[in-house]
Amino acid sequence: MRDPRNIVVLTGAGVSAESGIATFRGPGGLWEGHRVEDVCTPEALARDAALVHRFYDLRRAALAGVEPNAAHRALARLDAEWPGELLIVTQNVDDLHERAGAMRLLHMHGELKSALCAACGARRPWADGLPPATACPDCGAAAMRPDIVFFGEMPYHMDRIEAALSACDLFVSIGTSGAVYPAAGFVQTAAHWGTTTLEINLEPSAGSFLFGESRMGRAATLVPAWVDALLAPYSTQSSPMSR
Repeated sequence: MRDPRNIVVLTGAGVSAESGIATFRGPGGLWEGHRVEDVCTPEALARDAALVHRFYDLRRAALAGVEPNAAHRALARLDAEWPGELLIVTQNVDDLHERAGAMRLLHMHGELKSALCAACGARRPWADGLPPATACPDCGAAAMRPDIVFFGEMPYHMDRIEAALSACDLFVSIGTSGAVYPAAGFVQTAAHWGTTTLEINLEPSAGSFLFGESRMGRAATLVPAWVDALLAPYSTQSSPMSR
């Protein structure tokens, strides 16, 4: 991990779990008691739109009760101070990275605070409830749905993510299960290009064996320490004594 310049960071549910957002696969947190098939597939939306919309309405409303934690804040600091290329790719649909201040950020699985028109493809910021058959402000169709990538749908920004993975020299995965593709395959893509790979996770993920290094523990503890070490040479260079 000597002198990296271009960094790609992948974050998963384990990062937001420390802010109080339940992980999908954790004990008692499996989609808040719902089966994936009932709330996160195109078939579920077609079969019971009211249930799907209500599920995401509740999750959207719950964002008001949580705050970014030390891991979010550390990554926002990295975003602000890292002089090289950086891309933070999150699987999370909450807005905690943004609230911490991160800007070089992509949501590959969509966002709770966004709505998508199934008819024309328009996306709109959305902070309130989203009843089924809500009219699209752009085309007028009664087809607004949560802007969430359902299982069976293509994640967002894949071309940009693949390009970043092929060009980076450090890939870091934080708080991910290593069980959901295509994100679970990012470490293999990065390794294919000779990239240094690091996993930071509460416990070994399904893909831990693929990483060059794994650090186990709380993201709110390990991520700030990693960012401090990464930025230390630049902090020294910019100190008053060095000018």
